[in-house]
Amino acid sequence: MVGAGNDFLVIENLSKTDPQKLAVAMCARQTGVGADGLLLLGTSKKADYQMRIINSDGSEAEMCGNGVRCLAVYITHFKKPKKKLFTIETLAGMVEGQANRETARVHLSDPKDYRPDLPLEINGRSLKANSIDTGVPHLIIFVDGLDNIAVNELGRQLRHHAAFEPRGTNVNFVEQKNETLVAVRTYERGVEAETNACGTGAVASGIVGFLLAHPQIQTTKKAVMNVLTKSREILEISFQINNGRIFDVWLKGSGKIIAQGEYYV
Repeated sequence: MVGAGNDFLVIENLSKTDPQKLAVAMCARQTGVGADGLLLLGTSKKADYQMRIINSDGSEAEMCGNGVRCLAVYITHFKKPKKKLFTIETLAGMVEGQANRETARVHLSDPKDYRPDLPLEINGRSLKANSIDTGVPHLIIFVDGLDNIAVNELGRQLRHHAAFEPRGTNVNFVEQKNETLVAVRTYERGVEAETNACGTGAVASGIVGFLLAHPQIQTTKKAVMNVLTKSREILEISFQINNGRIFDVWLKGSGKIIAQGEYYV
């Protein structure tokens, strides 16, 4: 499946196979099927479904915005859920999802640990960044000339920066286009490279972009930000703010089934 250029392999009810080793083998672009990560759909005692996300390097992620959107499309297509809005258990908490053909909306856990104007030093150069956790940790750096940024080189250094030990962080380079649109390029932890899109990164970039574009707003029920990804798809982020607290976060975008098949272990 693919969501905004972020591609995944989806497997149901995996058993008797190490998911970390399987993800590394299957996600390899030259010797496997090729993907950014492996999504495992399973059963849950707390929710309608369970999702695990194994990155292409074998590490397990707490959340993946594009992945959970793809899974919402998969569930709607293959599982025919009785509920229009169903629940999915993740390591980042409970997520709600709904889908109509190749478009999905997912209700994510509330962001936390927002740190604006975070001072960092890299290559002897000081810079100001913003940090927020949207299910997984994200660093937001606003730039001019987004197309010219060395995302892999700078992202790799910032991803392992001492300020974010031991988990590390995803790194987003963001250009504010206007009050309702930001463009973003993301270096993803676990993939260890720039990806065509990152759902939680789009959410993080959209929220921080909105806060910086509207510093006077402390309470609103209708905050919306559009995020232009590297794949050129625009993801829609909507949320509420109450006395500075961000909640009720929704991510809307595509989720497409592109192939089915068998993989020989």
